Amino acid sequence: MPQPHDAVPTGLSRRSVLAAAGLTAAGVAFQGSLGASNASAAATPAIFYSPHQDDEAIGMAGSILEHKAAGRPVYLVLVSKGENGGIAQNLNQTPCFLGDKCSAPNHYHELGWQETGTTPEVVSARTSEFTLSAKAIGVDKVINFKLSDSAYGTDSEYNTFVQQIMGKIRTLIQQYPGASHKFPAGWLDTIDPAQPTNATHKACSDAAYWLMKNGELTDVRFNHIYTYEAFSRDQRDRGADYVLNIPSSHMAKKRAAILAYNTWDPSRNLYTCGYHSVPTMLEEAYGDPREFVYTLPSKYRTGRGN
Repeated sequence: MPQPHDAVPTGLSRRSVLAAAGLTAAGVAFQGSLGASNASAAATPAIFYSPHQDDEAIGMAGSILEHKAAGRPVYLVLVSKGENGGIAQNLNQTPCFLGDKCSAPNHYHELGWQETGTTPEVVSARTSEFTLSAKAIGVDKVINFKLSDSAYGTDSEYNTFVQQIMGKIRTLIQQYPGASHKFPAGWLDTIDPAQPTNATHKACSDAAYWLMKNGELTDVRFNHIYTYEAFSRDQRDRGADYVLNIPSSHMAKKRAAILAYNTWDPSRNLYTCGYHSVPTMLEEAYGDPREFVYTLPSKYRTGRGN
C-alpha cells in the first residue's frame, strides 16, 4: 500500500486509501506554515474561496501549490462555518458506518455533539482540520468569513447568503487590489448528477457572477471540487478550460492536506470530521493527480436550483 508521498497508480478502486496502514495523518510531516512564504511581497495574491472545510483539499490544493510555485502569495478563505448535523450524528453513534476505515480507536465514538442548529462542536473541529490542511499546503494567509451556512434554507435565505458573500469579497477587493480570485464551480459541484446542486458551492459562484457582471471582479477562475465523486474518472475533465496535472511534489502536499481530514487526535480538536462526511470524495481526490479549472459559462444561470 503506498505511503502519502508515493505515486498512486491509475485505475484505483473506490475502496479506502486514507484508512490504509501507514496512511494516518498523524504520521505525516507537514511542510509549510501559515505566514511563511518565499513569494514576492510585491506580487498580488491569488485568493481561493473554500465553501466548507475540506473543499480546498479536495479540489483546490494543487492549484494553490501551482500559484505558490509561480511566486505568488496565496490566501485561503473559508466561506461558511460548515454547520453540519449529519457529521455530528455520524460521530455520536457507534458502530461507525465507515467500519474498519474509521480512524477512531477501536472505531468507537459516542461524542454527544449537538446535532441541530449551530452544531458548535462540528464547526470547531472542522475548522481545526481546515487549519491543519492549510498548513500542509503552505498558504500564506487564512481568512475566515464565519458566515452561517444558510444556503440550504429558503430562497430568501439563499439570496441573503449570496449577498453576504459578496459583501465579504468586496472588502478583499479593496484590501488587495489586483488580486485574482478562485471560486468553486458551483454549477457543477454536485454529489450525484441526479441530486440538486450543492447550494453553498453554488452561492459562491453566484456571488462571483454578480461581482463580475458589476465589473468589480475581472480575474476569476473556478475549480470543480465535487468532480471526484460525481463523474467516472474518464469524465472528470468534461468541459474544463484547464486540466491541471499536479506534479508529484505538489501531490504529496495535497495528500497531506487530505489526510488532515482523517486525523483522530482529540488533544488537537481533530475528530476526522471530513472523513465522516465525504470519505469517497477524499479518497478519489487522493488518488487522482488532476484538478479541473473553468471559466464562467456564457449561459450561466443564478440560483441554487441550476
